[in-house]
Amino acid sequence: MTGTPITSIRNLGPAVEQALHRAGIPDAETLRDIGAHEAYRRLLKTGTKPHFIGYYVLHMGLQGRPWNDCKGKEKSDLRKKFDALKSEVEPDVLVGIERELDLIGVIPRRRPQSP
Repeated sequence: MTGTPITSIRNLGPAVEQALHRAGIPDAETLRDIGAHEAYRRLLKTGTKPHFIGYYVLHMGLQGRPWNDCKGKEKSDLRKKFDALKSEVEPDVLVGIERELDLIGVIPRRRPQSP
């Protein structure tokens, strides 16, 4: 038996649902269980380009709120969490042309530098 479609959650359409499926999130129940932050981490790990609006749209949707309801301090706090997540995940993920060039050996994989 399959769970409830992700598109049943406010703000989330078919494109987001497909991306979440690729990230191993099959249904709305799983998305609610892991939360927006972890779901976005999984999206980044599967090659989704980081975009702050997408991050807070997930948060708003899981709260049943309109996507553009995120404002003020709440938005600033989410921005800090988004930036931290992006910094944490980016060193491990090559996206787009960098991934393709790495696969054929044209560029070396970037490694995080030690402090």
